[in-house]
Amino acid sequence: MANDIIRASEPGSICVDDVTMTFNIAKEQFNSLKEYFIAMTRHELKFKPFHALKNISFDVRPGESVGLVGTNGSGKSTMLKIIAGVLSPSEGTVTVNGNIAPLIELGAGFDRELTARENIYLNGALLGYRKEFIEENFDRIVEFAELQKFMDMPLKNYSSGMVARIAFSIATITEPDLLIVDEALSVGDQFFREKCERRISELVSSKNVTVLFVSHNAGQVKRVCERCIWIEKGNLRMDGPSVEVADAYANMKR
Repeated sequence: MANDIIRASEPGSICVDDVTMTFNIAKEQFNSLKEYFIAMTRHELKFKPFHALKNISFDVRPGESVGLVGTNGSGKSTMLKIIAGVLSPSEGTVTVNGNIAPLIELGAGFDRELTARENIYLNGALLGYRKEFIEENFDRIVEFAELQKFMDMPLKNYSSGMVARIAFSIATITEPDLLIVDEALSVGDQFFREKCERRISELVSSKNVTVLFVSHNAGQVKRVCERCIWIEKGNLRMDGPSVEVADAYANMKR
């Protein structure tokens, strides 16, 4: 089975073809790492396969805004990580074209011992921005994050919401071909969440940016996305207009 991430021809296009993701998990529960390593050295560890995703297929056109919904553990975040290149699928292929700005795990690409100012340059470099570009846009990044007074504070003293502000501001300072947002907005305060939604809406309106957006908030998905994919227990349950899919998902949760 092929498990490569292949580049497509159109910037921002995504093709997920029959993707399965399988993890091996221990059959037994261990109370400590010591018990785990003892069992491992004695070759007593037994594993069972867990299928986080099962034969998932869908295409995303350049410039589309697509929401992913599903209950906790449904596989939607695993799907985003495969698309972002963080994980490789066990089976199937994922075809992606263009530069990706991922907001998948808060703090990923940051060094918590460094200051916010230093982390802006570090994270920008990981996203492929030149140092000159960061210098030219530094004030815009800080202004959007609204953290002017905290730039020389180590990131380890930041709240998760403050980290989200910095990460979102860096990722959206320019127009990426593909923006991936995985619950990063859920930790911010209401006013900043609304500000981020407006920025995402601007990117969507430009038709130059493909947006994949994970949220448990059906209303937020309907506001931000024109299309929605519902993944449940590793299976693709529904794919269609965001209003229809988000409402079906919200009704299922009740």
